[in-house]
Amino acid sequence: MHASQGRSAGLGLALASAFAFGGSGVAAKPLIEAGIDPLHVVWLRVAGAALVMLPVAWRHRALVRSRPVLLLGFGLLAVAGVQACYFMAISRIPVGVALLVEYLAPALVLGWVRFVQHRPVTRAAAVGVVLAVGGLACVVEVWSGLTFDVVGLLLALGAACCQVGYFVLSDQGSGEQAAGAGTPHPVGVIAYGLLIGTAVLTVVVRPWGMDWSRLGGSTTMNGTDVPAWLLLVWIVLLATVIAYVTGVISVRMLSPAVAGVVACLEAVIATVLAWVLLGEHLAAPQLIGGFLVLFGAFIAQSSTPKAPSGPVASGPGGQLAGAEGELSADRATS
Repeated sequence: MHASQGRSAGLGLALASAFAFGGSGVAAKPLIEAGIDPLHVVWLRVAGAALVMLPVAWRHRALVRSRPVLLLGFGLLAVAGVQACYFMAISRIPVGVALLVEYLAPALVLGWVRFVQHRPVTRAAAVGVVLAVGGLACVVEVWSGLTFDVVGLLLALGAACCQVGYFVLSDQGSGEQAAGAGTPHPVGVIAYGLLIGTAVLTVVVRPWGMDWSRLGGSTTMNGTDVPAWLLLVWIVLLATVIAYVTGVISVRMLSPAVAGVVACLEAVIATVLAWVLLGEHLAAPQLIGGFLVLFGAFIAQSSTPKAPSGPVASGPGGQLAGAEGELSADRATS
């Protein structure tokens, strides 16, 4: 009974995490359209979440000495890189399309494993890659001459590549784990990743030049006026802090594989929310393509050769994953 209740609670938290992550682009796009630079929105999101997570960072301050490379990788790639590329992408292309492009990350990881590490991959993994790429062709409607903004698509692909970079970086540390080093606390990694991401973005974005008065105004979501500050609270608390924490807790109550399946709903949720709240409609071929991308990404992810141990990160929503289930399997970021 207790196991069943724990599994139900875990599924509920995984769904909450997918919903929270899925709403990040929907909340951010009106701010961008209101005149706030996409990188400034990214900085506001990451810096606000880092401020909330400061007590957690202090509690796990030993990570700075024990796992500096992991923290830097998560901060630079899974936080700053993914979010910057994703938010700049949605300023040019629909939210759903940008997130679906990010879901090429598991397929790209397999390419790294096969052609760079020269490790064998299964036939199922290859099928997953083919499905994901074919689905992406439907999403961007290649038969129409690529009507989407090419720069926007490249930025979304950049977000996927940042996810791959963190996969690869984390895999390099698996030897330490096998040698007996303890698994780093996932919430502590998140907290320091946000702090490092904030530091990097502050240098790059220079937020002191932002027009802060725009946060006191209103934005429009499909014809409805919404206070800008309310969307910012949504992005910081719901789409970042709550999304990460519920994702990590859920994978400890479930298995990484189950959490990964639920996390795939993030793209579906983002597409539906963008449809309802932003009026971004996808055509039938794009919806079919989106399904193929998610299905292919799931097959590729579940078929990727795993290192014996060691934390890795996945998913556009930015959730974490761990070979032993300590860090949550996906998803980004988004």
